[in-house]
Amino acid sequence: MSMRSHSALCRLADSTAAGLALGREIRDAIGAADAIIVFASSQHDYQRLLEGLREASGCATLVGSSSAGEFNNSGRGVGWASAMALSSPSMKFALGVGRDLSRDPQRAATELISDFGGLGDRPLPYRCALVMTDALAGHTDQLLEHLTVATRGSYNFVGGGAGDDGHFARTHVFAGTQALTDAVVALEIQSMQPVGIGVAHGWTPAGPPLRVTEADGPLLIGLNGAPAAAAFEDHAEASGQTIDRDNALPFLLHNVLGIENGNGYRLRVPLSLNPDGSVSCAAAVPVGSIVHIMKTSTESAVEAASSAARSAVEALGGRQPKAALVFDCVATRLRLGDAFQNELDACSDILKPASFTGCNTYGQIARAAGQFGGFHNCTAVVCVFPE
Repeated sequence: MSMRSHSALCRLADSTAAGLALGREIRDAIGAADAIIVFASSQHDYQRLLEGLREASGCATLVGSSSAGEFNNSGRGVGWASAMALSSPSMKFALGVGRDLSRDPQRAATELISDFGGLGDRPLPYRCALVMTDALAGHTDQLLEHLTVATRGSYNFVGGGAGDDGHFARTHVFAGTQALTDAVVALEIQSMQPVGIGVAHGWTPAGPPLRVTEADGPLLIGLNGAPAAAAFEDHAEASGQTIDRDNALPFLLHNVLGIENGNGYRLRVPLSLNPDGSVSCAAAVPVGSIVHIMKTSTESAVEAASSAARSAVEALGGRQPKAALVFDCVATRLRLGDAFQNELDACSDILKPASFTGCNTYGQIARAAGQFGGFHNCTAVVCVFPE
């Protein structure tokens, strides 16, 4: 028997009703699911939604996160809930949880993989994990390094940072019917066939190289020995753009930072220009790294999503795609507006006949063989499951 899957999207505002509706739809479509991946707006009461989903679906292996925009191949919105149900005789699933992420990311990584079956004596040939993290707890780059070491490089990782509809106040990850903060969750997926992962962002340098001379995690303090905000102000003047210092986000969403990493750029979204000349970013920018202020276009964003989807399908080695997960940054949705639908349409065209489910995240996770890996911003990430 081949994989069974179902993608569901719910617009109901009542959290219990939304969970029950998702669960019933899944149960009616594929019967008993082995695992359900779920994303939900911060407008929901997560525990009520998850309890309703478990009750109606009969599936206890629930994993996911709060989000900042929910979608599948049939629609998109904000304030909704989306889910992907999976069932396959050639896959094994396990749920992992790591706590106290902000205090000790290494310990959180060790706790997360403690129930992974693929680290035992008889693993299936292909191993990956969907990883959703409380992005506001930080340390996602370090977490991924610890996970790679602890799993001896034998796993691919995909996923993202939980969102809260763009408020950046409190984000949650889901394990069963629990909604947790300062934590990371994972769905281990062992498979007899490869699971494809693709990643692309479509941004190119718009300014000269700048060395990060001072930073404190996501707080970028100095570039080339000067206050970091000055570089953005100089770039605005040189490129004919304007910055409203009291509301700089519209400018910053179109002028993100790209960190040179040897074979491309990992993106970081600047969120604000601060009175002291520092710049608050959505994720850490390493001291000593070389960065550029970047540029893109709607067409480039669509092509990046297409490229990520194509790469993920190609990684299946000729097998037919059955189901997929799609992640992109909340900053991309806010920057593109209605044109974000063009991204989803491009993914749908490439992934057919597979259906997909996804959400807008606070950072994207992609680490697979042959790809620039780690924690990204403003990047399309696609994960495809084979028939």
